[in-house]
Amino acid sequence: MSTTSPRLRTDAAANRTRILDTAREVFAAEGLAVPMSEIARRAGLGVATLYRRFPTKEDLVAEAFSEQMHECVGLLDTALADPDPWRAFCRVITQVCAMQARDQGFSKAFITAFPHAVEFRTLREQAERGFAELVRRAQAAGALRRDFDPADLALVLQANGGIRASTPEATADASHRLVAYLLQAFRAEGAGPLPRPVTISLDAALS
Repeated sequence: MSTTSPRLRTDAAANRTRILDTAREVFAAEGLAVPMSEIARRAGLGVATLYRRFPTKEDLVAEAFSEQMHECVGLLDTALADPDPWRAFCRVITQVCAMQARDQGFSKAFITAFPHAVEFRTLREQAERGFAELVRRAQAAGALRRDFDPADLALVLQANGGIRASTPEATADASHRLVAYLLQAFRAEGAGPLPRPVTISLDAALS
């Protein structure tokens, strides 16, 4: 039988919610580099309370972005059900970049290694497999240039994540324009040769 009083359980749940809400807000605006101590301060809680709920930053980031990761997997599932591979590819690139423009933290969380966050890692691997299949289908249909590599998604996100405008609305508009440029460049028709793909690691974003 639990010896924890209902009041203590309620307080613990409220603290957890406060931490997650604060972390999502901070990560969205400032990225993942914000220290745990600063998140605790902005949540109005002690650092010890934060670490009791989330022993590592990895735990906090994975939980904070769990909902977005499920949304991302759902987006890939919907795209894979689309009979038009090019339309599906364009929708995924457009919507993922729009998510990033709204939330700077999510894209970094998506491509950062979380070896101990099993559910988050599983969802990310599922999304990566879905995107690779989407790329394969679009190339097989002759719509996507043959030298596009699924790893190029990290390059797209890094470019899109570099947009800084005066307002969130302007950032979203600039992102939308960049994506339109990129999608035209990704088309197979008229494509010229590119340098070889480069793997970009953003694991340091969690530090």
